[in-house]
Formats: sequence, structure tokens, C-alpha cells
Amino acid sequence: MEIEKMLGDEIERFIRVWISAILCLCYCYYIASRIPKGFLRLLSLLPIFCIFIILPLSLSSPNLVGFTSFFLVWLGIFKLLLFSFNQGPLALISSPNIVHFIFIASLPINLKQHPTTNVNINTNSTQKPKWLLALKVLLLGLIVRVSDYKENLHPRFMLVLYYCYLYLGLEIVLVLIAALVQTVLGFEIQPLFNKPYLCTSLQDFWGRRWNLIITRILRPTIYDPVRRMSTCFVGPLCATSTAMLTTFLVSGLMHELMYYYLTRVPPTWEVTCFFVLQGMCTVVEVVVKKAMEHRGWRLHRAVSGPLMVVILAVPGWWLFFPQLLRNGVDRKATEEYEILVYFVVHSMLPYIYGSL
Repeated sequence: MEIEKMLGDEIERFIRVWISAILCLCYCYYIASRIPKGFLRLLSLLPIFCIFIILPLSLSSPNLVGFTSFFLVWLGIFKLLLFSFNQGPLALISSPNIVHFIFIASLPINLKQHPTTNVNINTNSTQKPKWLLALKVLLLGLIVRVSDYKENLHPRFMLVLYYCYLYLGLEIVLVLIAALVQTVLGFEIQPLFNKPYLCTSLQDFWGRRWNLIITRILRPTIYDPVRRMSTCFVGPLCATSTAMLTTFLVSGLMHELMYYYLTRVPPTWEVTCFFVLQGMCTVVEVVVKKAMEHRGWRLHRAVSGPLMVVILAVPGWWLFFPQLLRNGVDRKATEEYEILVYFVVHSMLPYIYGSL
């Protein structure tokens, strides 16, 4: 009974947080959008940014606070930042209404303007097999069960499990959200991953396969502006490297903020160091790859693939996961995913398959 009461209180707080967020987005739609684009509109949105940063602090569930902070603090603020200058997905809505605005601002939906069609454009035309979701739910359930015996497992094996756990958990939750978005509005959510297990380089992994939602929002807000400004001072090659390093730095700082929401302890800057290190390695990889291609050389994927895994896995175990493990976030999230897997298997799978 005590657990059920705590869960009910958390869900009630979660609902209040999202009602507050929707009211803030109504302000953005009805008032801020009427202000001329540029500095004045940005100034009018600064209170909304502050409210979005504060809202996740009301939650304690790792999964609820994780997705809320990701959708509101990262995607929401960055999309509204672009909207301040009449850019980004919020500025591309061809037939705007408040429902479209709220969903696009707070969820990973990116609409492309099209001259002959309405706003309900599918962003992912490839239909995944119906059995794939059931397989991912089964694998996540197995990982959750195996994690109960982590004291008896090798740390490197646990590292692989944590990566799979992160990948599958995000995929399943976004499928549930996609079902809701497709039912209400008729368009699909952005894919989060593009077969990351097939990547052959760091550039391929971070730019084209892993967490594509973040890649799409960081490019127009950080990478492109920094590259344009840097080109005037250091030339195109150095400007590209500067933009890449800046993008990884911002990603690290945003992850640090996400970690604070999850752990509620002062930042240790480990995860920022992880992303700065990944940025430096990616820059070196790009420079070396261009030099090799200029000479007609190409590193075989049998070499580049395992090398990329090592560069990701070793710093990941050293810098990415420790803060979460020290504060028991993995244990709390695992317990919640057990509930999620049960809910998906018994409640959502029949509904999702019926809508496909």
C-alpha cells in the first residue's frame, strides 16, 4: 500500500508538472509568438526557460524526471530558442494551432515544410516489423532480471548490459509516446536511433546513429552558428573542428544537468569530461580520415569498428556511468522498468499492434 501511495503521489506531481508546462507553451503560442522575432521575443521567453528548468525538480522517479527534463529542459528550451529567431520546427508549422505547437515544442517531432501537403507529414516512412517491439520488451525484461544478480557478474559484462538497458529503455518509451502522437495528430515521432550497432566510426556513431533527436537539435542551435562565426576567423577546417568541440561541450553540460535531476547531488563534471573527450577523439578521427582519403587510404571497418567501441566503452565505464551507479539511479530505474515492462506486455502491446 505504501508503494502504491508513493507511486500515486509521483504520478500526481508528474501531471501537475506537465499541466504547468502546457500553460507555459500556451503563453508562448498566444503571446510570445506575437512579439517580433529576435532579442525581444527571446527576452519574453526567458521566464519560460527558467520555469522549464525548475519543473523537473518536483519529480523523484528516475524515469519520469529523466524524460521530463529531456523533453522540456533540453528539447523544449532549445526549440523555443530557435523559435525566438523564427527558426526550427516551431517556425515551420504551415497550419499552426495550439495542439500542434504544444506537441512539437515538448516532444521529439520535427516537421518539414512541404508545399503541397498539410502539416501531418510522417518523418519516418519506414515501417518497422511488428514483432520488433515485443522482442525489445522481452530483451529489456531479461536485462532487468539479470541486473538483480549484478554483484555476481563481471563489471565489463555489466557495462554492456547498461548500454543495452539505456538503448532499449529509451526505444520502448518513445514507441509508447509515438503511439499517442500518431493517434492524436497523425504524424510519427522522430527515430531516436539508427542501428547504432552497425556504426563504423565515432563520426558515424554520434552524427548518424546514436540519439538522433539530440543531433538534430544541436546542429541548428550550436554547431551551425559556431561554425559560421568561426569561419570568419580561423578558416573552414578549424571552424568545423571548433563547432564539433563546442557541440560536444554543450552536450556534456546538458547531460550534467540531466544527471543533477536524476541524482540531486552537485555535479562532478565526469560526464562533461566524457563528452569533451569524445569530441576531441571525433575531431582527430575526422582530420585523420581526410588525410588518409587524400592519399587514397581507407581504414577497414574490421579495424575501425572495434577501435570505436573501445573509445566509447572505456571512457563510458570510467566517466559516463559512475555518477549514476554511485547514487543508485540504476537500481531505482530498474525497479521502475519492471513495472513498465509489465504494463507494456499486458496493456499497451495489444493497443499498439491494433493501430499499426
